[in-house]
Amino acid sequence: MNRARSLIKYSFTRLALAPIMLLLISTLVFFLLRIAPGDPVDAILGNRADFAAREALRIKLGLDMPLINQYFNYINGLIHGNLGESLNNQEPVIQIIGKLLPASIELALIALIIALIIGFSVGFLGIARPEGKTDLAVRLFGIGTYALAPFWAAMLFQIFFSVILGWLPVGGRFPPELIPPEGTGFFIFDSLINGDTTSLYGSVRHLFLPAATLGILLSGVFSRSLRLNLEQILNTNYIQAARSRGIKENNVILYHALPNAMLPILTIAGLTIASLIGGALLIEVTFSWPGIALGLQEAINQRDYPMVQGIVVVISSLVVLISLFIDILIAFIDPRIKY
Repeated sequence: MNRARSLIKYSFTRLALAPIMLLLISTLVFFLLRIAPGDPVDAILGNRADFAAREALRIKLGLDMPLINQYFNYINGLIHGNLGESLNNQEPVIQIIGKLLPASIELALIALIIALIIGFSVGFLGIARPEGKTDLAVRLFGIGTYALAPFWAAMLFQIFFSVILGWLPVGGRFPPELIPPEGTGFFIFDSLINGDTTSLYGSVRHLFLPAATLGILLSGVFSRSLRLNLEQILNTNYIQAARSRGIKENNVILYHALPNAMLPILTIAGLTIASLIGGALLIEVTFSWPGIALGLQEAINQRDYPMVQGIVVVISSLVVLISLFIDILIAFIDPRIKY
Protein backbone atom coordinates (compact mmCIF):
# COMPACT_ATOMS: atom_id res chain seq x y z
CA MET A 1 0.00 0.00 0.00
CA ASN A 2 2.83 2.37 0.91
CA ARG A 3 4.61 1.51 -2.34
CA ALA A 4 1.47 2.21 -4.38
CA ARG A 5 0.99 5.55 -2.63
CA SER A 6 4.65 6.47 -3.20
CA LEU A 7 4.40 5.50 -6.87
CA ILE A 8 1.31 7.68 -7.36
CA LYS A 9 3.02 10.61 -5.63
CA TYR A 10 6.11 10.12 -7.78
CA SER A 11 4.00 10.02 -10.97
CA PHE A 12 2.14 13.21 -10.12
CA THR A 13 5.38 14.96 -9.22
CA ARG A 14 6.89 14.07 -12.59
CA LEU A 15 3.72 15.16 -14.37
CA ALA A 16 3.80 18.52 -12.56
CA LEU A 17 7.43 19.09 -13.57
CA ALA A 18 6.82 18.30 -17.26
CA PRO A 19 5.10 21.64 -18.14
CA ILE A 20 7.89 23.57 -16.39
CA MET A 21 10.50 21.75 -18.45
CA LEU A 22 8.59 22.42 -21.67
CA LEU A 23 8.26 26.11 -20.76
CA LEU A 24 12.00 26.38 -20.23
CA ILE A 25 12.74 24.66 -23.54
CA SER A 26 10.22 26.85 -25.40
CA THR A 27 11.66 30.02 -23.88
CA LEU A 28 15.21 29.00 -24.74
CA VAL A 29 14.29 28.23 -28.35
CA PHE A 30 12.37 31.51 -28.70
CA PHE A 31 15.30 33.70 -27.65
CA LEU A 32 17.97 31.65 -29.44
CA LEU A 33 16.11 32.09 -32.72
CA ARG A 34 15.90 35.86 -32.21
CA ILE A 35 19.61 36.28 -31.55
CA ALA A 36 20.67 33.94 -34.36
CA PRO A 37 21.90 35.62 -37.57
CA GLY A 38 19.40 36.04 -40.39
CA ASP A 39 16.08 37.80 -40.91
CA PRO A 40 12.84 36.00 -41.88
CA VAL A 41 11.84 39.02 -43.99
CA ASP A 42 15.02 38.61 -46.05
CA ALA A 43 14.37 34.87 -46.33
CA ILE A 44 10.87 35.52 -47.71
CA LEU A 45 11.38 38.63 -49.91
CA GLY A 46 15.09 38.46 -50.62
CA ASN A 47 17.71 41.15 -50.08
CA ARG A 48 16.59 43.30 -53.02
CA ALA A 49 13.08 44.09 -51.78
CA ASP A 50 12.40 47.77 -51.13
CA PHE A 51 12.09 49.22 -47.64
CA ALA A 52 8.31 49.74 -47.78
CA ALA A 53 7.65 46.11 -48.75
CA ARG A 54 9.98 44.86 -46.04
CA GLU A 55 8.35 46.97 -43.33
CA ALA A 56 4.83 46.01 -44.45
CA LEU A 57 5.71 42.33 -44.23
CA ARG A 58 7.41 42.83 -40.86
CA ILE A 59 4.23 44.45 -39.48
CA LYS A 60 2.07 41.70 -40.98
CA LEU A 61 4.18 39.02 -39.33
CA GLY A 62 4.22 40.82 -35.99
CA LEU A 63 7.99 41.21 -36.02
CA ASP A 64 7.74 44.96 -35.45
CA MET A 65 6.55 44.49 -31.86
CA PRO A 66 8.98 44.61 -28.92
CA LEU A 67 10.63 41.27 -28.23
CA ILE A 68 8.97 40.87 -24.85
CA ASN A 69 5.53 41.35 -26.44
CA GLN A 70 6.34 38.72 -29.07
CA TYR A 71 7.41 36.36 -26.28
CA PHE A 72 4.23 36.76 -24.23
CA ASN A 73 2.09 36.35 -27.37
CA TYR A 74 4.01 33.16 -28.13
CA ILE A 75 3.58 31.74 -24.60
CA ASN A 76 -0.11 32.71 -24.57
CA GLY A 77 -0.56 30.82 -27.84
CA LEU A 78 1.19 27.74 -26.43
CA ILE A 79 -1.07 27.74 -23.37
CA HIS A 80 -4.11 27.75 -25.65
CA GLY A 81 -2.67 25.09 -27.98
CA ASN A 82 -1.88 27.55 -30.76
CA LEU A 83 1.59 27.13 -32.30
CA GLY A 84 1.11 30.08 -34.63
CA GLU A 85 1.25 30.30 -38.41
CA SER A 86 4.15 29.63 -40.74
CA LEU A 87 5.80 32.82 -41.92
CA ASN A 88 6.17 31.44 -45.44
CA ASN A 89 2.68 30.22 -46.35
CA GLN A 90 0.53 31.50 -43.44
CA GLU A 91 -0.65 27.94 -42.76
CA PRO A 92 -1.17 26.93 -39.12
CA VAL A 93 1.96 25.27 -37.80
CA ILE A 94 -0.05 22.54 -36.07
CA GLN A 95 -1.52 21.48 -39.43
CA ILE A 96 1.90 21.35 -41.09
CA ILE A 97 3.31 19.28 -38.23
CA GLY A 98 0.28 17.01 -38.46
CA LYS A 99 1.23 16.26 -42.07
CA LEU A 100 4.93 15.69 -41.31
CA LEU A 101 4.75 13.73 -38.06
CA PRO A 102 3.24 10.45 -39.40
CA ALA A 103 6.15 10.06 -41.83
CA SER A 104 8.70 10.44 -39.01
CA ILE A 105 6.81 8.12 -36.66
CA GLU A 106 6.49 5.46 -39.36
CA LEU A 107 10.22 5.67 -40.12
CA ALA A 108 11.11 5.66 -36.41
CA LEU A 109 9.01 2.62 -35.52
CA ILE A 110 10.28 0.46 -38.38
CA ALA A 111 13.87 1.55 -37.69
CA LEU A 112 13.44 0.69 -34.00
CA ILE A 113 12.09 -2.78 -34.83
CA ILE A 114 15.07 -3.41 -37.13
CA ALA A 115 17.47 -2.09 -34.46
CA LEU A 116 16.00 -4.35 -31.77
CA ILE A 117 16.08 -7.46 -33.97
CA ILE A 118 19.67 -6.92 -35.10
CA GLY A 119 20.89 -5.61 -31.75
CA PHE A 120 19.42 -8.44 -29.67
CA SER A 121 20.57 -11.10 -32.13
CA VAL A 122 24.13 -9.77 -32.15
CA GLY A 123 24.14 -9.24 -28.37
CA PHE A 124 23.00 -12.82 -27.67
CA LEU A 125 25.59 -14.11 -30.11
CA GLY A 126 28.33 -12.32 -28.16
CA ILE A 127 27.22 -13.48 -24.71
CA ALA A 128 26.84 -17.06 -25.93
CA ARG A 129 30.54 -17.18 -26.88
CA PRO A 130 32.32 -14.77 -24.54
CA GLU A 131 35.96 -13.74 -24.90
CA GLY A 132 36.29 -15.31 -28.35
CA LYS A 133 36.43 -14.13 -31.94
CA THR A 134 32.64 -13.93 -32.09
CA ASP A 135 32.53 -11.75 -28.98
CA LEU A 136 35.24 -9.50 -30.44
CA ALA A 137 33.27 -9.14 -33.67
CA VAL A 138 30.15 -8.27 -31.65
CA ARG A 139 32.01 -5.56 -29.76
CA LEU A 140 33.49 -4.14 -32.95
CA PHE A 141 30.01 -4.13 -34.50
CA GLY A 142 28.62 -2.16 -31.57
CA ILE A 143 31.40 0.40 -31.66
CA GLY A 144 31.43 0.66 -35.45
CA THR A 145 27.72 1.21 -35.94
CA TYR A 146 27.66 3.80 -33.17
CA ALA A 147 30.65 5.66 -34.62
CA LEU A 148 29.47 5.73 -38.23
CA ALA A 149 28.35 9.13 -39.52
CA PRO A 150 24.65 8.76 -40.47
CA PHE A 151 24.89 10.75 -43.71
CA TRP A 152 27.96 8.81 -44.84
CA ALA A 153 26.37 5.43 -44.10
CA ALA A 154 23.15 6.55 -45.82
CA MET A 155 25.03 7.56 -48.97
CA LEU A 156 26.89 4.24 -49.02
CA PHE A 157 23.59 2.33 -48.83
CA GLN A 158 22.12 4.54 -51.55
CA ILE A 159 25.10 3.96 -53.86
CA PHE A 160 25.11 0.20 -53.31
CA PHE A 161 21.41 -0.73 -53.16
CA SER A 162 19.94 2.01 -55.37
CA VAL A 163 22.61 3.03 -57.88
CA ILE A 164 24.67 -0.15 -58.34
CA LEU A 165 22.05 -2.86 -57.72
CA GLY A 166 18.96 -0.78 -58.52
CA TRP A 167 16.86 -2.67 -55.99
CA LEU A 168 15.44 0.24 -54.00
CA PRO A 169 14.58 3.92 -54.61
CA VAL A 170 17.22 6.54 -53.83
CA GLY A 171 14.83 8.71 -51.83
CA GLY A 172 11.30 9.92 -51.29
CA ARG A 173 8.45 8.32 -49.41
CA PHE A 174 6.13 7.17 -52.17
CA PRO A 175 6.29 6.49 -55.92
CA PRO A 176 5.69 9.83 -57.70
CA GLU A 177 3.48 8.21 -60.34
CA LEU A 178 0.99 6.94 -57.76
CA ILE A 179 -1.53 8.75 -55.56
CA PRO A 180 -0.69 8.32 -51.84
CA PRO A 181 -3.32 6.41 -49.82
CA GLU A 182 -5.72 8.57 -47.85
CA GLY A 183 -6.35 8.18 -44.14
CA THR A 184 -4.10 8.56 -41.14
CA GLY A 185 -0.94 9.64 -42.95
CA PHE A 186 0.78 6.34 -42.12
CA PHE A 187 1.11 4.98 -45.65
CA ILE A 188 1.70 1.32 -44.74
CA PHE A 189 -1.24 1.25 -42.34
CA ASP A 190 -3.51 3.11 -44.78
CA SER A 191 -2.54 0.77 -47.62
CA LEU A 192 -3.36 -2.27 -45.49
CA ILE A 193 -6.71 -0.83 -44.40
CA ASN A 194 -7.64 0.06 -47.98
CA GLY A 195 -6.41 -3.28 -49.33
CA ASP A 196 -4.19 -1.43 -51.83
CA THR A 197 -1.29 -3.79 -52.51
CA THR A 198 0.27 -1.45 -55.07
CA SER A 199 0.50 1.39 -52.56
CA LEU A 200 1.72 -1.02 -49.88
CA TYR A 201 4.51 -2.29 -52.12
CA GLY A 202 5.54 1.25 -53.07
CA SER A 203 5.51 2.42 -49.45
CA VAL A 204 7.58 -0.50 -48.20
CA ARG A 205 10.16 -0.12 -51.00
CA HIS A 206 10.68 3.57 -50.19
CA LEU A 207 10.68 3.00 -46.43
CA PHE A 208 12.99 0.02 -46.25
CA LEU A 209 16.33 1.64 -47.10
CA PRO A 210 16.16 4.68 -44.75
CA ALA A 211 14.65 2.53 -41.96
CA ALA A 212 17.29 -0.18 -42.40
CA THR A 213 20.07 2.41 -42.43
CA LEU A 214 18.82 4.03 -39.24
CA GLY A 215 18.08 0.66 -37.64
CA ILE A 216 21.58 -0.68 -38.30
CA LEU A 217 23.17 2.48 -36.90
CA LEU A 218 21.10 2.15 -33.72
CA SER A 219 21.46 -1.61 -33.34
CA GLY A 220 24.96 -1.30 -31.94
CA VAL A 221 23.60 0.58 -28.91
CA PHE A 222 21.24 -2.29 -28.09
CA SER A 223 23.79 -5.03 -28.76
CA ARG A 224 26.38 -3.40 -26.48
CA SER A 225 23.83 -2.67 -23.75
CA LEU A 226 22.48 -6.23 -23.81
CA ARG A 227 25.96 -7.71 -23.92
CA LEU A 228 27.27 -5.64 -20.98
CA ASN A 229 24.15 -6.03 -18.81
CA LEU A 230 23.95 -9.77 -19.34
CA GLU A 231 27.64 -10.14 -18.60
CA GLN A 232 27.24 -8.38 -15.24
CA ILE A 233 24.09 -10.26 -14.28
CA LEU A 234 25.49 -13.67 -15.22
CA ASN A 235 28.20 -13.18 -12.58
CA THR A 236 25.74 -12.50 -9.75
CA ASN A 237 25.05 -14.93 -6.90
CA TYR A 238 21.47 -15.79 -7.84
CA ILE A 239 22.57 -16.80 -11.34
CA GLN A 240 25.31 -19.01 -9.90
CA ALA A 241 22.67 -20.55 -7.61
CA ALA A 242 20.42 -21.26 -10.60
CA ARG A 243 23.29 -22.94 -12.41
CA SER A 244 24.16 -25.02 -9.35
CA ARG A 245 20.61 -26.42 -9.36
CA GLY A 246 21.29 -27.89 -12.78
CA ILE A 247 19.20 -25.47 -14.83
CA LYS A 248 20.24 -25.38 -18.47
CA GLU A 249 22.32 -22.37 -19.50
CA ASN A 250 19.81 -21.25 -22.12
CA ASN A 251 17.04 -21.22 -19.51
CA VAL A 252 19.29 -19.38 -17.05
CA ILE A 253 19.90 -16.63 -19.60
CA LEU A 254 16.34 -16.49 -20.91
CA TYR A 255 14.30 -16.73 -17.71
CA HIS A 256 16.66 -15.53 -14.95
CA ALA A 257 19.18 -13.09 -16.43
CA LEU A 258 17.32 -11.49 -19.35
CA PRO A 259 14.39 -9.94 -17.39
CA ASN A 260 16.78 -8.00 -15.17
CA ALA A 261 19.00 -7.05 -18.11
CA MET A 262 15.99 -5.60 -19.93
CA LEU A 263 15.37 -2.79 -17.43
CA PRO A 264 18.21 -0.48 -18.58
CA ILE A 265 17.52 -1.47 -22.18
CA LEU A 266 13.91 -0.41 -21.70
CA THR A 267 15.15 3.04 -20.74
CA ILE A 268 17.36 3.19 -23.82
CA ALA A 269 14.49 2.04 -26.04
CA GLY A 270 12.17 4.73 -24.69
CA LEU A 271 14.67 7.50 -25.21
CA THR A 272 15.53 6.11 -28.64
CA ILE A 273 11.88 6.24 -29.74
CA ALA A 274 11.65 9.88 -28.71
CA SER A 275 14.94 10.90 -30.27
CA LEU A 276 14.19 9.02 -33.49
CA ILE A 277 11.16 11.21 -34.19
CA GLY A 278 13.20 14.39 -34.24
CA GLY A 279 16.81 13.24 -34.29
CA ALA A 280 16.93 11.43 -37.63
CA LEU A 281 17.59 14.72 -39.40
CA LEU A 282 20.55 13.56 -41.48
CA ILE A 283 18.75 10.38 -42.54
CA GLU A 284 15.61 12.29 -43.58
CA VAL A 285 17.64 14.91 -45.47
CA THR A 286 19.80 12.32 -47.25
CA PHE A 287 16.81 10.22 -48.30
CA SER A 288 14.51 13.24 -48.93
CA TRP A 289 12.10 11.74 -46.41
CA PRO A 290 9.26 14.25 -45.82
CA GLY A 291 9.24 14.02 -42.04
CA ILE A 292 9.40 16.44 -39.16
CA ALA A 293 13.21 16.53 -39.07
CA LEU A 294 13.40 17.53 -42.74
CA GLY A 295 10.68 20.11 -42.07
CA LEU A 296 12.76 21.51 -39.20
CA GLN A 297 15.81 21.84 -41.43
CA GLU A 298 13.83 23.69 -44.09
CA ALA A 299 12.22 25.97 -41.48
CA ILE A 300 15.64 26.88 -40.05
CA ASN A 301 16.95 27.74 -43.52
CA GLN A 302 13.90 29.93 -44.17
CA ARG A 303 14.06 31.60 -40.72
CA ASP A 304 10.48 30.49 -40.12
CA TYR A 305 10.35 31.21 -36.38
CA PRO A 306 6.87 29.80 -35.60
CA MET A 307 7.60 26.63 -37.55
CA VAL A 308 10.91 26.00 -35.79
CA GLN A 309 9.39 26.76 -32.39
CA GLY A 310 6.40 24.52 -33.05
CA ILE A 311 8.49 21.56 -34.17
CA VAL A 312 10.84 21.88 -31.21
CA VAL A 313 7.90 22.09 -28.79
CA VAL A 314 6.29 18.98 -30.31
CA ILE A 315 9.53 16.98 -30.27
CA SER A 316 10.30 18.11 -26.71
CA SER A 317 6.81 17.14 -25.60
CA LEU A 318 7.23 13.67 -27.06
CA VAL A 319 10.63 13.24 -25.41
CA VAL A 320 9.30 14.37 -22.02
CA LEU A 321 6.17 12.21 -22.18
CA ILE A 322 7.97 9.08 -23.32
CA SER A 323 10.72 9.56 -20.72
CA LEU A 324 8.05 10.04 -18.06
CA PHE A 325 6.21 6.90 -19.14
CA ILE A 326 9.41 4.83 -19.14
CA ASP A 327 10.49 6.09 -15.70
CA ILE A 328 7.10 5.30 -14.17
CA LEU A 329 7.01 1.89 -15.87
CA ILE A 330 10.46 0.96 -14.55
CA ALA A 331 9.56 2.20 -11.06
CA PHE A 332 6.44 0.02 -11.21
CA ILE A 333 8.28 -3.07 -12.46
CA ASP A 334 11.41 -2.92 -10.30
CA PRO A 335 10.72 -2.85 -6.51
CA ARG A 336 14.38 -2.03 -5.82
CA ILE A 337 13.95 1.52 -7.17
CA LYS A 338 13.50 4.18 -4.55
CA TYR A 339 11.51 7.31 -5.30
